Amino acid sequence: MARVEAADVRRMTGALFIDGNPRSPGSTRFWGLLVLAAVIAGAGVIGDSTATVIGAMIVAPLMTPILGSALALVLADRRQVIRSALLVLGGAAAVVLIGMVLGWIVSPPDAFASNGQVSSRISPRLVDLLAALATGTVGAFALVRSDVSDTLPGVAIAISLVPPLAVTGLLLAVHRYHDAGESALLFATNVAAIVATGTVVFLRYGVRAGAEEAALAVGRFRGRTLAAVVCVLLLVAVPLTTGTLRVARDRLLAADARPVAERWATTGNWQIASVEARNGIVVIGVLGLPPQPAPTALRSALDAGGMRDADLELHLVGGRTHWCPAATDTCTVRKAARD
Repeated sequence: MARVEAADVRRMTGALFIDGNPRSPGSTRFWGLLVLAAVIAGAGVIGDSTATVIGAMIVAPLMTPILGSALALVLADRRQVIRSALLVLGGAAAVVLIGMVLGWIVSPPDAFASNGQVSSRISPRLVDLLAALATGTVGAFALVRSDVSDTLPGVAIAISLVPPLAVTGLLLAVHRYHDAGESALLFATNVAAIVATGTVVFLRYGVRAGAEEAALAVGRFRGRTLAAVVCVLLLVAVPLTTGTLRVARDRLLAADARPVAERWATTGNWQIASVEARNGIVVIGVLGLPPQPAPTALRSALDAGGMRDADLELHLVGGRTHWCPAATDTCTVRKAARD
């Protein structure tokens, strides 16, 4: 494996280390692009537009301080580690705040329940961590190898940084706190993966030796630094594993509930619009003309089908929402969909 030269390290530090002066060109460029990316991402999520969200991914500059954190860790440059980490945290907070403002302005009646861009970012799984690890490796590799730097736009699209933060802000504005935490977890997963893979790639390409040749400050790299990065990855993997198992259970629950719901709907000539499960709650949408079939009958049918432990949320399209808790034979009417 070829080792990076002094000129390569100078190029990398110049690209990744943003000047602490808020009026410097690098700093103004970072914050300007970040605000624009946040607005674009928020608008894309609200409009459920994949193309607009992709545009925000390309514009977003968050990849710079994240990879900068990895490079600073490898060089054992504490000042740059702190500066890069603060930029990531401050940038993330700014995007979330902008998302909250947009959420307060729009505030849809269904609280983004039917939004595909939101739904795709509130159930992070282990596969998301694996994809982030691969994408982070490509990003660090493209940075080390100037001859493959043209792959960076693809990396920006593949790694999801600003959109999950925009979703977090939007969901906080409509009080969907649990789902907001899930989208924030997706962002944290991507950050941890980029830092971890960036650290490994930079070490493998001998960035420290190149930095010494370039007369840059290089501190002592300790094994505990790498151990800390691995620990962060493991900490992120725990909730992702839980999320993966939860998604699998929800899919099985929805598959079991569908035939039961369809048999129940035929008694009143109603139609099943949707059947899904969210965190162990069966959510069913039905449509038809009055009179409506009894929600308690569906609750009893689910109990008889071995789903006694699952709560039921029944949405009548154009009508009310009924909430039927597990292990009961009663249902209550809700004015709005449950978060």
